Amino acid sequence: MNDRTIFRVMDKETTDTIHPDERKSAYLLPRRIVWKQGKISNEEVLLKERESQISLAAWDDCVMDSTDGQASLLLDFGYEIHGGIRILAWKDSTDRGARVRIRFGESVMEAMSEPGGEGNATNDHARRDIRTEIGMMSMNRIGETGFRFVRIDLEEENASLSLKSIAAVLVYKDAPYLGSFSCSDPLLNRIWDVGAYTVHLNMQEYIWDGIKRDRLVWVGDMHPETLTIRTVFGADASVARSLEFIRKETPLPGWMNGMASYTMWYAIIVHDWFMYTGDLEWLRSQEEYLEGISRQLSECIDEKGKDTVTEGRFLDWPSSDRPDVVDAGVQAIHLLAADSLRKLFMALGKQGPAEECARDMERLACFPADADGSKQAAALLVLAGLRDAEEMNGSVLAEGGAEGMSTFMGYYILTARAMAGDYEGCLACIRDYWGGMLELGATTFWEDFDVKWMEGAAPIDRFPKEGETDVHGTYGDYCYKGYRHSLCHGWASGVTPWLTENVLGVRIMEPGCTKLEIKPHLGNLSWAKGTFPTPFGVVHISHKKKKDGSIESKIKAPAGVTVIS
Repeated sequence: MNDRTIFRVMDKETTDTIHPDERKSAYLLPRRIVWKQGKISNEEVLLKERESQISLAAWDDCVMDSTDGQASLLLDFGYEIHGGIRILAWKDSTDRGARVRIRFGESVMEAMSEPGGEGNATNDHARRDIRTEIGMMSMNRIGETGFRFVRIDLEEENASLSLKSIAAVLVYKDAPYLGSFSCSDPLLNRIWDVGAYTVHLNMQEYIWDGIKRDRLVWVGDMHPETLTIRTVFGADASVARSLEFIRKETPLPGWMNGMASYTMWYAIIVHDWFMYTGDLEWLRSQEEYLEGISRQLSECIDEKGKDTVTEGRFLDWPSSDRPDVVDAGVQAIHLLAADSLRKLFMALGKQGPAEECARDMERLACFPADADGSKQAAALLVLAGLRDAEEMNGSVLAEGGAEGMSTFMGYYILTARAMAGDYEGCLACIRDYWGGMLELGATTFWEDFDVKWMEGAAPIDRFPKEGETDVHGTYGDYCYKGYRHSLCHGWASGVTPWLTENVLGVRIMEPGCTKLEIKPHLGNLSWAKGTFPTPFGVVHISHKKKKDGSIESKIKAPAGVTVIS
């Protein structure tokens, strides 16, 4: 530690154990008071900017009084955030700390919920339902979870609590937005931004699955997040740190997160991250492990070319009840992983392992796999080269528009449709699917979503009216039923890199972004522009559709990046 920091008074034995938190904190005021109950006065003061320091004398305070029953407030902070709240309290009538209950919610109805019941409200992992005490002249932080709404109940009977302010504490990584996207459709612009913001909240020191619930490094879920991170933030250290973490946590012959398909995704992520960074030294540090998983996966192919992994045959949750669909999807993921490993070994100069991977690819390609009407399986089969893009788009992928989409698999479904040249169909699907979440009040994208949920549903930022459906508490399945459903899930952000890759037309052709292909596909858009970060600097891109339908492009790339179009 530097001897000029706060740690200078400590001995070396102590400072050697210190791990500085690279994240920052910021305070947000409530945007509105959604609901109140009981005896509360001057609550509007909580919406006003005030000095964030408690003092001796109370003035212009909000008073919660429970002499005539419980007093409660429900606050809306405007956007989903990661963090907690800080309450500045002048005094409580007990002189020992008044008992309060604080409930965080990603929706109005979650913040109003009791544990269990039909809505399946939980307090798992990151605690969202907390009982504590608030005393005089206090200003303490409470909670750390994902939320937009906070309900505060004064549970102390016959008591009063004098409040100066209640602020949300946003805990975040201060990473600059190097990538950008805008076009002639404001809805698409908003969708790109929300996808970026969703991942940013989950991009803490490691890449989390979701900020409300288990916060684990689920390596399979990371692939869409990794694509979003490189598109928006560039080579953020959280990616390599998360990959290192999951590798160390999974000694061979174990499968990452207990799922063979997630080990396959690990190989795909390592390849894509190397293509972006071009960091050969980092890749060499993964070499031994990559060879190990390559041999392990090779042993899981039978004489007919079928993938035979038994532990963790997972595609995505909506497909988990359809074994044939899972088989087809995992077959495709295995082939994609073998191809990724082949390319990595070629970059490492490991000819023998690369040839073994090529043989595995040939074996896997011999086994017939059927999507059985599943958009997820169909998309992966197309990406793996096992099915024709136009055929799958016509018979499965474009069928029903946004119906049957998957938040996790959205990027792959859109990419397969783009391979069939159906760009306008993709843009329509994006508007309906990700735009549908926004229409329901989302400020981040969800763990799962079905456009059918929109029928008769109330937005998440207000109470349902009579006859309306509580979309958060009613829907969801498997591990995300009701209020346990995460409304900020990084794997749902794949639309953000898709727009950059397809509308702006950016493709990485050589490791380290030394060569980029930029071929725009505007569909029914009249213009699009944006930036793409590379290890050499930011590429500036602008496309405009001319009267004859041709596209005029202006591209400015930093030295070290060759652009082909």
